[in-house]
Amino acid sequence: MSAAPVLPDRPKRKRPIGWIVAAAVVVVAIVVAIVVVAVRGGGTDQAGAAGSDRKPQTVTIGVADKALPYWKTYTELAKERLNVTVELTNFADYSLPNPALKDGQVDINQFQHIQYLANYNVSSKDDLQPIGSTAVYPLPLYATKVDDPSDLTKGAKVAIPNDAINEARALLVLQSAKLLELKDGGNAFSTTDDIESHVVDVQPLDASQTANALQQGSVQAAVVNNNFATAAGLPASDKIFTDDPSSSSAAPYVNVFAVRNEDKANSTYIDLAKLFQDQAVQRAFTKDYPDAVARDESASTLQEELATVEQDAKAAAE
Repeated sequence: MSAAPVLPDRPKRKRPIGWIVAAAVVVVAIVVAIVVVAVRGGGTDQAGAAGSDRKPQTVTIGVADKALPYWKTYTELAKERLNVTVELTNFADYSLPNPALKDGQVDINQFQHIQYLANYNVSSKDDLQPIGSTAVYPLPLYATKVDDPSDLTKGAKVAIPNDAINEARALLVLQSAKLLELKDGGNAFSTTDDIESHVVDVQPLDASQTANALQQGSVQAAVVNNNFATAAGLPASDKIFTDDPSSSSAAPYVNVFAVRNEDKANSTYIDLAKLFQDQAVQRAFTKDYPDAVARDESASTLQEELATVEQDAKAAAE
C-alpha cells in the first residue's frame, strides 16, 4: 500500500504544477475520446447511419406491386443503409392491406392514397396513420376526336368512374378542366349530386367500363384510371387533360406509407419511408411508373391532410 501523500517543500512547488497540467491533459484526452465514441455510437438510430452500425431488424411491408423492379432497389438499400431486411407481402385485393396492417400481419403498407386511407379509417373506426409519401398518379381525361376540353360540345357525354373513391376525384378533374362546377368547390367525397353547373353531361360508369365507352363511341370523353387505360391500350396522345399533382386539390391523392397509430413515431419505420426518396429508388420507380409524379411530404403534413379528409368523409356519411 502506498504511503499517504506529503506536501513538498516550498522550493519544489513547480513540480506539482507540472503534474497537474499533465493530468489535466490526460483527462481532456480521455473526455474527447469518450465523446467521439459516444457520437459514433449514437448515430446508429439515424437514417444516415451505416447498416453495419445498426441492430439488424426485419420489417414486413404490404404492397400491391411486389413484382416491379423498384422494390429490389429499395430492399437492397434498406439492408445496406439501415440493416433492415424488408419482406414484401403482396395483396391483389385493395381491401386487404389495411386490415392486415391493423391485425399486425404486416408492419407497414404502401399501396393507397390519403383519401382511400381516410375512407377506411372512418368506415372501419380505425386510426392508421401516414408516415411518408411516394407519388401522385395523375387521373387523365381521354378523348379520341378533340384535343382540348374546351373543344367538347355543350352537352357532350363524359364517362367517369362511379365508385366512391374515384368519382369525387373525376369530378374535380372535370371542374379543373372548366367542364362543371361543384358545390363549395368540391372535396374528396363529392358526388354528382354536388354538380351546380355543367357544360358536359356526366355519365357515371363502373371504372372498368369508362375506356370501353370511349372506344365504342357512346361517350365523347372519359376519365380513365391508369390501369384500365393501359389495359385498353389508350394512347397517351389521347389524354386531353390531367389534374395538377402539385395543386391543393391533389393533396388527398398523395400515396403514402401507412402504419398503426402507435407506430407513427417508430424511427425505423420512418427511416424506411424516407428511404423511398433516395435518388436510386426514385430512378427505378420512375421507370416502373413513368406517369407518376413524386411527392416528398413530411409525416406531420400528411397526418394533417388525413385529419381534414377524414372530416370530409364523416360529413359525406351523414
